[in-house]
Amino acid sequence: MKLGLQSMNIWAINLKSITSIFLLFSLVFIRNVATQAKDVPMKKAEKPKMDPKPQMPKVTHKVFFDIKIQDGKSGRIELGLFGEVAPKTVENFRSLCTCDKGIGKISGKPLCYKGSVFHRVIPNFLIQGGDITHNDGRGGESIYGGRFKDESFEVKHNKLHLLAMANAGPNSNGSQFYINTVKTSWLDGKNVVFGMVLDGHTFVTEIESLGTNIGEPRKKVEIVASGELET
Repeated sequence: MKLGLQSMNIWAINLKSITSIFLLFSLVFIRNVATQAKDVPMKKAEKPKMDPKPQMPKVTHKVFFDIKIQDGKSGRIELGLFGEVAPKTVENFRSLCTCDKGIGKISGKPLCYKGSVFHRVIPNFLIQGGDITHNDGRGGESIYGGRFKDESFEVKHNKLHLLAMANAGPNSNGSQFYINTVKTSWLDGKNVVFGMVLDGHTFVTEIESLGTNIGEPRKKVEIVASGELET
């Protein structure tokens, strides 16, 4: 009988120990869950904001694009160029707007933006054009005969609707360009910013709305005329 009581006492002690261990683990688990809950964001992440008033270089030249959307609107975008920051890049772009350099030495095609299209349009990123040789992003040619080197990374992508050279890597500038539609700071040091939109912001947004995630616009967006304006 004593052996039976002794066994029951041992069982009771073991049950008490198991209960204590279970309670201890439960408290640790609850504390960990509470700690993790503090780290969970309680509101949606905000969209990256532009710099309040970034300092822009002096505009030395002004140019324009008259643009027609297939079966849709027409509009003008006016651009200011930073000739003191990137004079060679600005002269290339200005000349391609005025079409004053004739025929390309490499492609045999007019060195002119007129008739080219915005071949790459991605919402919340950019609108890209300037492929004056192929119109699909595979080509382009500068007034210097092919490609030319990156000139300056002084101006950052810290403002909406900046004008920058599109490239295929370092020192591969031709005629392709883009206008950013969000802050694109990851492109700093990779693409030369040499201008900005002065007028026609709404039309840039109109073009952006035709974009797709793969970049192919849903309608043809053509530069039907281009030229230089008085500064």
